[in-house]
Amino acid sequence: MSAQFLKPQIAESFSRAAVSYDSVAQLQRRIGHNLLSELSPSSAKVVLDLGCGTGYFAPLLTEQLNPQQLVCLDLARGMLEYARQTRVTPNTLWLCGDAESLPLADNSVDLIFSSLAIQWCEDLPALFSEVSRVLKPGGRFLFSTLGPETLYELREAWSTVDRYQHVNRFVSLSSLQASADSYLREVTLKAAEEVLLYDQLRGLTSELKGIGAHNISAGRQSGLTGKARINAFKQAYEAFRRSDGKLPATYQVFYGDYVKDKPHG
Repeated sequence: MSAQFLKPQIAESFSRAAVSYDSVAQLQRRIGHNLLSELSPSSAKVVLDLGCGTGYFAPLLTEQLNPQQLVCLDLARGMLEYARQTRVTPNTLWLCGDAESLPLADNSVDLIFSSLAIQWCEDLPALFSEVSRVLKPGGRFLFSTLGPETLYELREAWSTVDRYQHVNRFVSLSSLQASADSYLREVTLKAAEEVLLYDQLRGLTSELKGIGAHNISAGRQSGLTGKARINAFKQAYEAFRRSDGKLPATYQVFYGDYVKDKPHG
């Protein structure tokens, strides 16, 4: 599988966005809260927040689950430094690491919570293999991620201007399912749609930059974008403006709940 995302650039992009992230991450918080609502109080002693970002969910996971150990892991060192300085939670370990090569022992985690992080993984089978490895038998993997219809308006508007890849591409529900099913048992896997509305396109593009999720895929254009091409892009996006005067930006969200089955016998 060819590398679709460039991990050093992902880490650097999100590290740079650490300070601005929380101020523009309303959608990310809403999706994370949706995921959190799937959690009932449990006896999970060790909880992993995989792709913890600024650590926003660390206090909420602590409050809801009261784990003996909360491990907050992220690829972006800058995000972790910000989280460590701004979130005060007991029994928390802040860890820089890659979801596809987790720096954790086999059968060591009761619950993995991961909101909007695994879409940046290059190799989903490797991710699910690692999740299965570190989960205890009976352990649970609860995640949200983005689907391929995410920001289709942005992609279609750019496609009228040039052939470069301006929008990050994410995997389909069937690909996600196929990667997971080899390692874990599906409890639920569902799709939802979130539409954000803007008065001007600048609101969307500055928000994407603020969360560090502007285009960091391998096929993107290098160099500056000319003014004429920017104007053509803006004009193409205007075709999506709604009757209420708002510009939409659609996110396709997948919510997954998987378990590692206990061995028979």
